[in-house]
Amino acid sequence: MLKALIVWGGWSGHEPKPCADVVEKILTEEGFAVQVEEGTQAFAAHDLNSFDLIVPIVTMGKLESEEGARLFEAVKNGVGLAGFHGGAGDSFRGNLGYQYMIGGQFISHPGGHIDYAVNITRPDDPIVSGISDFVYHSEQYYMHVDPSNEVLATTTFTGEHDYWIEGTVMPVVWKRKFGKGRVFYSALGHDAKEFEVPQMREILRRGMLWATRQAR
Repeated sequence: MLKALIVWGGWSGHEPKPCADVVEKILTEEGFAVQVEEGTQAFAAHDLNSFDLIVPIVTMGKLESEEGARLFEAVKNGVGLAGFHGGAGDSFRGNLGYQYMIGGQFISHPGGHIDYAVNITRPDDPIVSGISDFVYHSEQYYMHVDPSNEVLATTTFTGEHDYWIEGTVMPVVWKRKFGKGRVFYSALGHDAKEFEVPQMREILRRGMLWATRQAR
């Protein structure tokens, strides 16, 4: 049986525990044995190589050196890493190694919660196949991103809130490799209620399955 570890914590505004509960349900329905832990100490307390997938849901947290080292090594060895919104894209602002691994870092969300378009850029990819462009109501993340990411969806800033970024095309969903591991990220999913948006939920579900460790 596949094993997943969900680690939640950090800023409460992103509802880490309710989001962890939803993710746990999704993975359980997919046949995973899921372990849910509060706090990054879980990265040091467990043999991370025994898991097939790790889902961090920690916004603005701190990753201690041993915790980070164990997490990096596990993903390099083939453990999958998948996450969403600030829970994975704004997790550890002071840890460059984590940003190197996840492929990006949140910088701003001009206008706060707004309606914006999500455009599918790789309709042939199984993670987004069959999903059309859609309008999403949430924080439109402006991020610093790794050019090596394989981008699956983007959004374009209108400049309504910050005029100097008008026309900027920003990745929203991507996948990448880190060592032998697969890494998936989606900027969608501010809080648990956003899982009610079918496109958001389905893209994350597929992304987590894609990231899961390949056959050993």
